[in-house]
Amino acid sequence: MPKITTLFWDIGGVILTNGWDRESRKEATEAFHLDWEEFEDRHDLSFPAFDSGQITLNEYLDRTLFYRSRPFTREEFTAFMFAQSKEYPETRAILDNVASSGKYFVGSINNEPLELNQYRIEAFHLRSDFCVFFSSCYVRSRKPEEAIFRVALEVSQRPPEECLFIDDRTLNLENPRRLGMNTIHHQGAEQLRSELGKYGVEV
Repeated sequence: MPKITTLFWDIGGVILTNGWDRESRKEATEAFHLDWEEFEDRHDLSFPAFDSGQITLNEYLDRTLFYRSRPFTREEFTAFMFAQSKEYPETRAILDNVASSGKYFVGSINNEPLELNQYRIEAFHLRSDFCVFFSSCYVRSRKPEEAIFRVALEVSQRPPEECLFIDDRTLNLENPRRLGMNTIHHQGAEQLRSELGKYGVEV
């Protein structure tokens, strides 16, 4: 078993709920009385650029909602978007313990639009645990593509065999494994604690 010096974590689905997933968008269409198919079609066309930092939140909202008048403001809708983020306390406690031990370099590799990513970093005090954020909006590449993992390895200057990447989606684990990184498919706090233990990571 290799000695693990570096842990890279997904955020949405592991530490926090997903920021703006299908379920959240469904709730938004009900709360704001939107046409689901129309909104989802526009979302699907706009989100890749939003997620990779190529358009702003305002541009995303212009494309998906405010191309015509609405009985609500963009501030009201943005507040709803941000309010969808919740913490998974048991998994966060594991992250806190790993980070506070001082034994590991801890970073994130996550897909997130800029404004939502920055909100979540601030609201949930993620800087207290993460040394660096390899977020799709910063590196202009998204999981599962190989490029985002290459950037994380090259910028951090960490050997892949010493890295452990944690994500809740199996597809996102395939390219890091090809690059020589160790991976954990996150399915719950106790399972994560057990898997980390197998790699010798103290939690």
